[in-house]
Amino acid sequence: MADPKGFMNASREEWPRRPVAERVRDWDEVYVPGALLPIVRTQADRCMDCGVPFCHDACPLGNLIPDWNDLVSRDDWRAASDRLHATNNFPEFTGRLCPAPCEAGCVLAINQPAVTIKNVEAAIADRAWEDGFARARPPERLSGRTVAVVGSGPAGLAAAQQLTRAGHTVAVYERDDRIGGLMRYGIPEFKMEKRHLERRVAQMRAEGTKFRTSTRVGRDVGAAELRRRYDAVVLAVGATAWRELPVPGRELSGIHQAMEYLPLANRVCEGDLETSPLSAAGRHVVIVGGGDTGADCLGTAVREGASSVTQLDIYERPGAERDEEREPWPVYPKVYRLSAAHEEARELGTAPAADADARVFAASTLRFAGDAQGRVSSLHLVDVDAGRRPRPGSERVLPADLVLLALGFSGPDPSDGLVDQLGLGTDARGTIVRDADFSTNVPGVFVAGDAARGQSLIVWAIAEGRSVAAAVDRRLTGSSTLPTPVGPYDGPMTA
Repeated sequence: MADPKGFMNASREEWPRRPVAERVRDWDEVYVPGALLPIVRTQADRCMDCGVPFCHDACPLGNLIPDWNDLVSRDDWRAASDRLHATNNFPEFTGRLCPAPCEAGCVLAINQPAVTIKNVEAAIADRAWEDGFARARPPERLSGRTVAVVGSGPAGLAAAQQLTRAGHTVAVYERDDRIGGLMRYGIPEFKMEKRHLERRVAQMRAEGTKFRTSTRVGRDVGAAELRRRYDAVVLAVGATAWRELPVPGRELSGIHQAMEYLPLANRVCEGDLETSPLSAAGRHVVIVGGGDTGADCLGTAVREGASSVTQLDIYERPGAERDEEREPWPVYPKVYRLSAAHEEARELGTAPAADADARVFAASTLRFAGDAQGRVSSLHLVDVDAGRRPRPGSERVLPADLVLLALGFSGPDPSDGLVDQLGLGTDARGTIVRDADFSTNVPGVFVAGDAARGQSLIVWAIAEGRSVAAAVDRRLTGSSTLPTPVGPYDGPMTA
C-alpha cells in the first residue's frame, strides 16, 4: 500500500466524459482524451491492499488488482503492465467494456465508493502500448500440434493467444470479413474504438496466430473436415441466436433485431458504407430491451439523428443503493446506472415518454400497429408489476417507425450447421454441453465462452478462453503450465 490513508484522503473520481453536445456529433470514444492519467495515480492510492481482496474473487480472471494498484501509485508502469497481463490478455477491452464486478467486490465498497479499478486497468493497458511494454511474445519452439479456433470474439482470441504462446500452430476461423466477433460489429465505436482491437490482432499475427476471415465453419468449411485437419478444435462461436418477441404485428417491416442494426452502423465507421440502410435518422425509434445492447442501440440512434428514441425495460427501476437483503456485498448489485448513452438521452431529451432518461421501466410490449404499406408506425405498451402482470388501464401508444429488439441471446446460431455436423450435445437453452475439462461429447472438440455458458460478460469470455487453452494444451502434451482461472461450471458470486 503506497498511501495507507489514500482511501480516506481522496474521493472517487472517474475518467471524465466529453460534453454530450460534442460527443454525439462523432463516433469517437466518449471519454476526454488524456484525462485519465492525471487522476489515476491518486485513484490507485485509494486501494487498501486488503488482507482478503474480494475483488480477486469478483473478477473471474483473478486479476491481481491490489498489486497493480500499488505499482501505479508508485509510478512503476512496466511492473504494473506485467501484473495486469499475467491474468488478462486484453485489458484495454475489459477496461472499456466490462461492467466491473471487481468494483462491486471492493472492500472499500462496503461503506464508501469503490476504487476505480476499471479506470486504472484501462490506464495501465494504454500506457503499456504507449511505452512499448505490450510486445509480441512468439513461442521459443513449436510443438508440432495444430489447433483450430472457431470464432474470434474475446473467448476465441484469448484461447488462440494462449495456445500460440504455448507453441501450438493455431488458426482462427471467423465468419465475418474482419476479426473481432461481437467486439468488431456489435460494440459501437464510441464505446471502444476499433484501433484497440486492430493492435491486438497485429500482436497475435506477430506471435504466429493465423486468421481465416469470411469463413463460416459448417458452410464454407465442413465442421467434420475441420476436425480431421487439426489435432484439436476450440468452438468459441458465441451465443448469436437472438431472442424473439412473439406479439401481434411482429411481421411488419421496420422491426429489426439489434444485431441487424448495430453491425451496419459499425460498417459505416469502418468505411464500408456511406450510410446505414437501417439508419435512425429522422425516425421515431423504440428499443425493446433494457440491457447493454439496448443502450448501444440508443447511443447509435442518437448519433444517427433520430427524431426520438425510447428504450423499454420490463423490470422496475432499481434503486440508487444496493439492496443489502437481496444483494449483499460483495455480490454485483442491480442498481440504477447511467451509461454514457443514457446520459446523452437525458440531456438531449430524446424520449418525451420517459421520466429521466430514455428508459421506460416496468413496461411490456403488447402489439405493433402499422400503416397501409405494412410498415410499423406505433408500439402499444402496458405497465407491469414486479411479476410482469399488466396494470389495468395503463396501456399507452408510442410512435415508432423503427423498432429494435434487444432481448438477448440464447445460444449458438443453429443455421450454421456446425452443431449438427459434429453431432454435438446441446441443452434445453440451446448451448453446447461440455464436461469439467471443457470437452464436448466429440473427442478433440472443446467449447468455451457464450456458446456453452450462455450470454455473459466479456471478462467471463476471456477467462474461459484462457481456461480452455489450458485444457487443450493438457490434451495435446500431457500437462500444461497455462492458467485455468475458471471452470466450466463456475459462476458469478451470488447471495
